[in-house]
Amino acid sequence: MLRWGSQALRRFSTGRVYFKNKLKLALIGQSLFGQEVYSHLRKEGHRVVGVFTVPDKDGKADPLALAAEKDGTPVFKLPKWRIKGKTIKEVAEAYRSVGADLNVLPFCTQFIPMDIIDSPKHGSIIYHPSILPRHRGASAINWTLIMGDKKAGFSVFWADDGLDTGPILLQRSCDVEPNDTVDALYNRFLFPEGIKAMVEAVQLIADGKAPRIPQPEEGATYEGIQKKENAEISWDQSAEVLHNWIRGHDKVPGAWTEINGQMVTFYGSTLLNSSVPPGEPLEIKGAKKPGLVTKNGLVLFGNDGKALMVRNLQFEDGKMIPASQYFSAGETSVVELTAEEVKVAETIKVIWAGILSNVPIIEDSTDFFKSGASSMDVARLVEEIRQKCDGLQLQNEDVYMATKFEDFIQKVVRKLRGEDQEAELVVDYVSKEVNEMMVKMPYQCFINGQFTDADDGKTYDTINPTDGSTICKVSYASLADVDKAVAAAKDAFENGEWGRMNARERGRLMYRLADLLEENQEELATIEALDSGAVYTLALKTHIGMSVQTFRYFAGWCDKIQGSTIPINQARPNRNLTFTKKEPLGVCAIIIPWNYPLMMLAWKSAACLAAGNTLVLKPAQVTPLTALKFAELSVKAGFPKGVINIIPGSGGIAGQRLSEHPDIRKLGFTGSTPIGKQIMKSCAVSNLKKVSLELGGKSPLIIFNDCELEKAVRMGMGAVFFNKGENCIAAGRLFVEESIHDEFVTRVVEEIKKMKIGDPLDRSTDHGPQNHKAHLEKLLQYCETGVKEGATLVYGGRQVQRPGFFMEPTVFTDVEDHMYLAKEESFGPIMVISKFQNGDIDGVLQRANNTEYGLASGVFTRDINKAMYVSEKLEAGTVFINTYNKTDVAAPFGGVKQSGFGKDLGEEALNEYLKTKTVTLEY
Repeated sequence: MLRWGSQALRRFSTGRVYFKNKLKLALIGQSLFGQEVYSHLRKEGHRVVGVFTVPDKDGKADPLALAAEKDGTPVFKLPKWRIKGKTIKEVAEAYRSVGADLNVLPFCTQFIPMDIIDSPKHGSIIYHPSILPRHRGASAINWTLIMGDKKAGFSVFWADDGLDTGPILLQRSCDVEPNDTVDALYNRFLFPEGIKAMVEAVQLIADGKAPRIPQPEEGATYEGIQKKENAEISWDQSAEVLHNWIRGHDKVPGAWTEINGQMVTFYGSTLLNSSVPPGEPLEIKGAKKPGLVTKNGLVLFGNDGKALMVRNLQFEDGKMIPASQYFSAGETSVVELTAEEVKVAETIKVIWAGILSNVPIIEDSTDFFKSGASSMDVARLVEEIRQKCDGLQLQNEDVYMATKFEDFIQKVVRKLRGEDQEAELVVDYVSKEVNEMMVKMPYQCFINGQFTDADDGKTYDTINPTDGSTICKVSYASLADVDKAVAAAKDAFENGEWGRMNARERGRLMYRLADLLEENQEELATIEALDSGAVYTLALKTHIGMSVQTFRYFAGWCDKIQGSTIPINQARPNRNLTFTKKEPLGVCAIIIPWNYPLMMLAWKSAACLAAGNTLVLKPAQVTPLTALKFAELSVKAGFPKGVINIIPGSGGIAGQRLSEHPDIRKLGFTGSTPIGKQIMKSCAVSNLKKVSLELGGKSPLIIFNDCELEKAVRMGMGAVFFNKGENCIAAGRLFVEESIHDEFVTRVVEEIKKMKIGDPLDRSTDHGPQNHKAHLEKLLQYCETGVKEGATLVYGGRQVQRPGFFMEPTVFTDVEDHMYLAKEESFGPIMVISKFQNGDIDGVLQRANNTEYGLASGVFTRDINKAMYVSEKLEAGTVFINTYNKTDVAAPFGGVKQSGFGKDLGEEALNEYLKTKTVTLEY
């Protein structure tokens, strides 16, 4: 029976501006794709005079019908177009009443008679999801994957009396990625680009420019609709062919095999490029080699010895489970609901009833999909539950895993109770009552989401620099531990949840981690004070505070990383589109120093993770504890196993192995220039890893006589003594103009005498201990060398007589350019002052630049012209004007010359952890 939603034709609107060459269109078809084509055509000014679609199913209208009815467009819901080969009269009359210039068929499952096809002035055009003449017929996307095509695409063609044989109007293509599924191809390319192409095709027809290119018969194929009985897996094939078969049938009709006497359908196939993980064998009928049930899924083997992995399994009764749970699938018992959980179940039943409006009563046995729900309804169900059940966060996969109402409620309850989570992280803490709190410190290697002893059981002592006592024993990572960590990171990147996670979800995890760092900032700052000697108040504000800011900043970048389109010379008579994609590198190694243990971790790892990489991080041997606490918090934030790995130990063993490891694609290092050179060499010899290096510095600070002296004294002291002088951008040499030199030195010494040296946990302390004993001894030797060479020791230069590794803030003057103090970095609280002649701007610039380092620099003057001139001439990655140490998470940071290359912080830091892929297509 003929039905239509609105018999009266809507009058042409005069409220919208319509340009010439617009058509009256009849849209014939259905689906969300049809709805989007309809909406975009109307936006372009074409007039849709009628929509011909399928009848309501189970009381629910098709999306195309809903959109058209909302706009007042005439809608005709037709069960069929013809009877016994002849067009139904009233259907033909209804169609001709709209007076269309062109029929547009975006997606249509009905047979449309040729008299309807040929009726309009311009005939009919059809969208087909393959590059015709290949894959004519139904299930074209499936067959593109099943046959292992390297290119996918679609055709818009002129309808004729053959099956997808009409002349081509336009075509578009894209690469098929190794692990693409039908959904992935459709969502990434066929759906969005298909909509644009349909609109473009209609406009070409309106402008009289639409081609009619005959289809060649060479290369033509025809495949029919795949049915379940034809989707059984034939095992005597390569892993790639098996993978293509499985992904080509995902999710309909589903590739299957027989296991233990019952049909089991496979979903979520990926090629396994890494080593095969350990697992429990599973016999599969027809397979020459048993599968392996592993923690990540079911590993299957081709006849070429290569492997693939499937993520989910579905049994004959419709139940779907993670493949990793095959042997424990029957162990889950029915849980009894509490009164509060009963209320949640009732709320969810109302939501189900609203979606499944065709089902009179939602019963325990009601199946969500068999009752007529679609993938669009899955998104609605998840969102409604989140809104109406106190933010309960489900995933789409949860619905597919439990399609019956009873099973779904059981899954929801287990999620509410936390029973569906992975086993809770086991942490063997070292606990200390300190700073009016109980501090709990992990001390083992963190590999693949678990804290574990070093492979050989070795440990070392980490020392409290305040009194020289041992805080605890820490695992000393071996070569085997490094290899395990890299393997875990590689598996997480290639096969784990992280590699499939969308960018916005990645950002959500990073925001959560930033929140946890902030929630635990007092404990983290206390650990930092214990392990590195940082003054607690400084650790709270800078060491921890900037770490929080860094993770929040880069969390915001996750879904904003993008390439660009590039105009190039066209390959006439064809046209080209060239664009770039920004992609993660893979496994990255990060080696950080001991002066800002957590902040240096954050500066590098936040950008690394935001870009989508996984990482293996080696903290400095003398300050491992905040990095290991960070690992614990990353688990609480929800980071998947293997994404973050922390391996404490020595640079000579763990660090060297990271620089040589063939599976690492990038190494970021902050430390000394000699070690940076060795790392760069190892990275080059091994596998040409990408490298970024932030190395030593001898940052000049020039103070002119027209400066604001009080501010210059205050900022100059901060430039040297901030964080006990253990600061990569510390002013290694001050150049003070002759006329203010003596007064500057006098004021500095007066201020130093006011500084309180003592316990870093004391809130009134200004200056804490040096990081470790060897460093203190090096600083004392540095001062002895300065005195021997003739520099004037104005103040300090000695160890403070108390337990621990304390050194007096020190001032040297009369430092000549040839002296050791003028050339080498101290990395401690030692102010090195040189005098320069009044007005000699170029002379002091030459002296300031006479160094192989170029990390930072500074200038103090009231003359803006002088300041800008000096900033242009200074050879450094950063120049501070009338300030110092003012870094920000949004501003790129890095050096030049032998201070290294590459940037931390800011948008530029992301490029250190991304690769650019250029894609050029011809059409």
